[in-house]
Amino acid sequence: MENATHRTAEQIKILRLLAKEYPGIPAASATLVSLNALCNLPKGTEHFMSDLHGEAEAFEHILNNCSGVIREKVDNIFYRTMSESQRRSFCTLIYYPAEKLEEVRQTGEATDEWYRVTLYRLVDLARSVASKYSRAKVREALPEDFQYIIDELLHTSGEEHDKQAYYQNIIGTVIEVGMAGAFIEALCRLIKRMAVDRLHVVGDIYDRGARPDRILDMLMEHHRVDIQWGNHDIVWMGAAAGSAVCVATVLNSALQYNTLAIVENTYGISLRDLIGFAQETYKGCTWFMPRSEDDAYYVKNRMDTLSKAHKAIAIIMFKLEGQLIRRHPEYGMDDRLLLEHIDYTAHTVTIDGQVYPLNDAHFPTVDPADPYRLSDGEASLMASLVGAFRRSPALRRHIEFLYTCGSLYRVCNGNLLFHGCIPLCADGSFDTVRTFDGQSLAGRAYMDFCDRTARAAFYDGGQNELDFMYYLWCGRQSPLFGRSRMTTFERYFVSDCSAWEEVKNPYYDLVVEYPAAAAILREFGLNERSAHIINGHVPVRAVEGESPLKGGGRLIVIDGGFCRAYHEKTGIAGYTLVYNSWGLSLRVHEPFESTEDAVKNNRDITSRVDVIEPTAHRMLIEDTDRGKEMMATIEDLKMLLDAYRMGLIKQNELEETGLAGYSV
Repeated sequence: MENATHRTAEQIKILRLLAKEYPGIPAASATLVSLNALCNLPKGTEHFMSDLHGEAEAFEHILNNCSGVIREKVDNIFYRTMSESQRRSFCTLIYYPAEKLEEVRQTGEATDEWYRVTLYRLVDLARSVASKYSRAKVREALPEDFQYIIDELLHTSGEEHDKQAYYQNIIGTVIEVGMAGAFIEALCRLIKRMAVDRLHVVGDIYDRGARPDRILDMLMEHHRVDIQWGNHDIVWMGAAAGSAVCVATVLNSALQYNTLAIVENTYGISLRDLIGFAQETYKGCTWFMPRSEDDAYYVKNRMDTLSKAHKAIAIIMFKLEGQLIRRHPEYGMDDRLLLEHIDYTAHTVTIDGQVYPLNDAHFPTVDPADPYRLSDGEASLMASLVGAFRRSPALRRHIEFLYTCGSLYRVCNGNLLFHGCIPLCADGSFDTVRTFDGQSLAGRAYMDFCDRTARAAFYDGGQNELDFMYYLWCGRQSPLFGRSRMTTFERYFVSDCSAWEEVKNPYYDLVVEYPAAAAILREFGLNERSAHIINGHVPVRAVEGESPLKGGGRLIVIDGGFCRAYHEKTGIAGYTLVYNSWGLSLRVHEPFESTEDAVKNNRDITSRVDVIEPTAHRMLIEDTDRGKEMMATIEDLKMLLDAYRMGLIKQNELEETGLAGYSV
């Protein structure tokens, strides 16, 4: 270490600032010792999920079982003392303690002996999952009502002769006073919290499934979560910010997938005016019938009303898209200006020079001379709907959470997380994008611009920024979309599916090989030999033999069809990724039936665990991003101690510790 007497004036100034937090040798020494110890604890488990698409029940189950992490712990600890069926039942208790306890009570199994054995086992499991954390961090996670009791049990073994009676008496008293059920629930919550240190959601919480709001509520209760926005999230964020075209897009999707309950019931946005306008304007419309949740059949109830509302908002959406595209020639989306290419007499539309017959030619609000102008009724309706989206407190609460805990991408512990793609040219170079403010950006700089602009749209609300939210939803160079175009119009109005082609960005073909993946990792300051790209967005067709590992193992795609609508295409019900102190493992999931089925039949949904990349040695806290910060603080504290001992800085009388920020 450089001698303290040779410190520069600037270094001494910085050390004096540090001395305010550690005002003497005892405080600095105690913190240094503690940080050194923390750095040698095992790395916490990270859990990666993506493309949840409103499938709240399946998400809750995977959140509860930590993608099989808890089952692995239970098998390791109890494989000699519990049968397979007992371990399955025990795991279900941990996943759904309230529901399982009720079932046990109803069957008469909930005897004092059952409670005693179950509590002993839960304490053993809790002790195991908490072993990689500092005692201070475990205390932070303890439920307030049972904090002292659980702390004592976790750090007192029933096998210690001197404390055996003490340990047994705690368990016995909990049962005697009728608190066993509540105590079991508290232990189960602790186990699930300790099993996973950090949750990463790599985009697309909204749309298709019925309950994205419930997913967001669960995420808001999670102890440590970050989110990388997907295009289905960004369009809801744009709607909440006041973008009319995003509002129309959100409503179009809700009507298409019959998920209006989230709009009306959860967010309190009335669709009465839309229904009234649609019934008056689109009499006899039956083409735009919404689909049911399982995407298997058309909904019969209210289909006439819903089909009219669906068509009404779709036409408004196409008009608003046209207005926006005309405002932004830099988007290069003129091929989406389709209303002006309709022959309203011949009932055809020209797309890419090809003439296609329309399967629906009823456009009562479209003026062929000015096809993108909203009628007076449409303009009034959209003003009302935009205001309702902006005023909804429940929606704002969820969207603010997405902004607070979310970002376009994240670099974390050697992994680069983003939802869709990094726009590339066919030769593998980063595609240069011309932005609305005249910049030409590519790679990481473009991703940073997208992130900043998305935040400005919500908090500042300029027209350019609001329009860019729509571009992020479906623009050809959007990192969240990654296709040449979104062919919603064609799918609605043209039966010939050759018109529906959406060409993927070259990224998706190029990252199959190592060079492109390596170049992206370098762009974000990561080691191309050890780091990984983790993304979702495009479901992996496992049923056709497609692998989620690409780019020579540097890219992991974890969208395996979480949404029910994709199960047939992918052949599975999604991937999740687990990164613990021993390495990376990919979890392949079976379809989830229901919470009721899981509780009643002790049914889990992890079907296979594939170890992707084991570590050469067990990873410690010092190997993580947080650990590197702690190691830097340790070096600073060593310099401070040196300065104290050499008399360059005088010790203060007040002695405090600054460990609060390092609860690892």
